Amino acid sequence: MNSNPQLPPVLAQSVGRTGAHRKPIHLLTLTPFYPSERDEAGGCFVSEPLEVLATIGVTNTVFAVQPFYREKHCPRTSAVPSEWLRYFSLPGGFGLPTAGAFLFARIVGRVRKLQRWQRIDLIHAHAALPCGHAAMLLSTELGIPYVVSVHGLDAFSTEQVGGRAGQWCRRISQRVYRSSRRVICISEHVRELVLEGIGRAARTSVVFNAVDPELFSPGSEADSGGPANVSQSILSVGNLIPIKGHAVLIRAVASLAGDFPALALEIIGEGPELSRLQALARELHISDRVRFLGRQPRHEVAAAMRRCMLFALPSRYEGLGCVYLEAMATGKPVIGCRGQGIAEIIQHGTNGFLVGPENERELALALAMLLRDESRRRSLGRAARDTVLERLTLAQQAETLARIYGESAA
Repeated sequence: MNSNPQLPPVLAQSVGRTGAHRKPIHLLTLTPFYPSERDEAGGCFVSEPLEVLATIGVTNTVFAVQPFYREKHCPRTSAVPSEWLRYFSLPGGFGLPTAGAFLFARIVGRVRKLQRWQRIDLIHAHAALPCGHAAMLLSTELGIPYVVSVHGLDAFSTEQVGGRAGQWCRRISQRVYRSSRRVICISEHVRELVLEGIGRAARTSVVFNAVDPELFSPGSEADSGGPANVSQSILSVGNLIPIKGHAVLIRAVASLAGDFPALALEIIGEGPELSRLQALARELHISDRVRFLGRQPRHEVAAAMRRCMLFALPSRYEGLGCVYLEAMATGKPVIGCRGQGIAEIIQHGTNGFLVGPENERELALALAMLLRDESRRRSLGRAARDTVLERLTLAQQAETLARIYGESAA
């Protein structure tokens, strides 16, 4: 029997097993990533676990933060609401090293009042800068321990910020990681980068991103490119920036167009590369086969994953990538790149395919193999779904986070 009727059965079963006897924890979440009215998918990797954590004794106060010069976000109604707070920060790369101090000044009074009203056991900061830096300063001022999550490969912000400002970012990030109770990394690849940068002087844990297996569930045969669906549709989801590899994917699709008359590519996402990618599709004479769908709500992304034949995102710079896991949860064969975080989840040829970054020929061969072989697609898709259910559900992620919170708050 589902003891938590508001949860899907997979989540309710986990909560029922382990949530009853855990000491309650009040968490303050500081994050620049959180769903808003404008973008419901933004920061879903932060918000979705919180909904499950709330059922197993972890209550949350969420401060979603943004610098004052960016477009103002409006909170989105959700099970774990957030308060969007704007803080002063200098624009550009020089502003990032000082952003944490300005954020601290913006919220310290509010946190002090919150602490008097309801004791905060732990702060969870998402990214070292600015939230981790602010958490470190709050910990010093108010005596509240903190943990920090690293969501990408630029763990020290030196890829986005160069020169002296970049070195300043590195030094502050190192202090944030070393002073935290735990550094939570989304993959072993990310953890190794963190440890290389701080001399292994921090306590780290790997907690993979996770999926709601009910939202991202397999569809019918007609949804999934079976005999009732004559379209050979490839789906890609991601911000339209160079590192995501959309240009490589478009060129690979163009090379297969002659052999697959029904081949089509759908791309969900927005970003500065849109016009260049559209021009590339026209130049390769496949603009009629490539659909740019822009940003889509979560349920539309799930529907697109169900109706595609396979999923491909040849990103060359990826800490893990939630969209791979979501496509796997829908029972689709997934193509990612070797050397990235997703290679810790995809076993090549067993539950997905891995190709070389920027390797158009290898990507085209993998696409062609899967397009031609329906039984292989189904086998990979089943194994992919099983991989998610075995260790990558929101319930499993929430249990791991709750254990880390308990240890870190002690």
